[in-house]
Amino acid sequence: MKRVGKPWFFVVALLIFALAYTSFFGVYEQNGDLQDTIIRGAKDIRWGTDIQGGVNVIFGPEANIDATDNQIDSAKSILEIRLVSSGVTDYELYADKDNDRLLVSFPWKDNDSQNVAGTIKSLSQSAELLFIGGQPSGIVIEYNEDGTKKVTDSNGEPVDIVIEGKDVEKAESGVIGDKNEIGVNLKLTSKAAEGETQTGTEKFAAGTEKYLNQQISIWMDDQCISAPTVNSIISEGSAQITGNFDAASAKDLADKINAGALPFKLVTIDYSSVDPTLGSDALTAMLIAGIIAFSLICVFMIFYYRLPGFVACICLLGQVAGTIAAVSGYFAAFDSFTLTLPGIAGIILSVGMGVDANIITAERIREELRKGKTLDGAIKAGSSNSFSAIFDSNITNIIVSVILMGVFGPPDTVWSTLLYPFLWMFGPSTTGAIYSFGYTLLVGVVLNFIMGVAASRIMISSLSGFKFLRRRVIYGDYSEKKKQELAAVRANASKEASQN
Repeated sequence: MKRVGKPWFFVVALLIFALAYTSFFGVYEQNGDLQDTIIRGAKDIRWGTDIQGGVNVIFGPEANIDATDNQIDSAKSILEIRLVSSGVTDYELYADKDNDRLLVSFPWKDNDSQNVAGTIKSLSQSAELLFIGGQPSGIVIEYNEDGTKKVTDSNGEPVDIVIEGKDVEKAESGVIGDKNEIGVNLKLTSKAAEGETQTGTEKFAAGTEKYLNQQISIWMDDQCISAPTVNSIISEGSAQITGNFDAASAKDLADKINAGALPFKLVTIDYSSVDPTLGSDALTAMLIAGIIAFSLICVFMIFYYRLPGFVACICLLGQVAGTIAAVSGYFAAFDSFTLTLPGIAGIILSVGMGVDANIITAERIREELRKGKTLDGAIKAGSSNSFSAIFDSNITNIIVSVILMGVFGPPDTVWSTLLYPFLWMFGPSTTGAIYSFGYTLLVGVVLNFIMGVAASRIMISSLSGFKFLRRRVIYGDYSEKKKQELAAVRANASKEASQN
């Protein structure tokens, strides 16, 4: 490892301190009585029901629908996917098949207990996506007693359904077209759905050919959200939804399409608030305990490992700050995440691994110094020799985290896709508490590589360039000090002997 320039310590340290400050305290702008959030801080973390409380909701099908057990199971799976996809991992969901009821308990959304109605509405929306041929005016969508839909015009004549939700393989929100409109990109299926003879791609190609230079209206839950004119036959297996979307609403629509449509319309039968099992006092106690524990770790690391221990404390601060940022929604590309006790356990475990990584590196450097190597040579050899041990322990935890998130997370995530060849025979088993633990553990381990391996070595190498920091004892090598003391004793003894 070649010694890096002296300024690099200050560059890396300042970046870590900036991340720590902004992730802990956030960045806000005051506009009169309103406060706009520029960067989310720790106070914006969405806590689980065990800490913050939440709401209990009882859902059921509309009065004229007699749901089957399979439909209840399907609705339960879709609600699970919607909850986890929106960052809500602390939830409980039960199906009462005898009474056609779904009982859901979940934390307040965005720490706002007044937003219950909006959250319940978002969960219970059918998310029935339809592309219907012709002008939207006059189209009537009705449902039979068994929950099947019937689409007609104002005269009662059947209207063509070009494609529907089951014909979509994947939906992604983003910028669409040359006009940079925010919308949703749809990838259509290349395999026919059960009971169908055509794929989604084939249906859309036939539909755009039939309605060339005419409108195809796009409906979500019986409401027309867009009605574009078909300018050409689209046979590439893709479609777009544009309209009055912002980034949040486009992502919300994409998540609902990916989760799938409910087999019937849900109505809210009852809801009530849930008191926290721990509460804010427990959170305050955990925060104080965490600060004390972190301080004691830093005292030990600095006392025992000196300069490498000081660098390790800065890196651990960066690791904790990065994990908080990944949970709070600090990064615009990632949604906020529900932090619960299992999630906190994942953070604690990953911080422990961060301490272990820094100790291994400091011990390897000390060993090389005791072998008589130069300071630069010891730093290079110690960093190199410690990497394999750190890599092995961290990569195993990454594998465990990916498996937990793949098995117990939404089936449309990258982790579930990676594990599909091994788990294709099993159905979705979305379990929020385990998914939350896997998420925080994975984030912490990745940050351990960034902070505990890369950043710490850059800072140690940079500091070793300062003349006053090149004493071997600063890096934990006390053998040189003992040699000097022994030499001084021998010199004094020799001097006394010559005088006598």
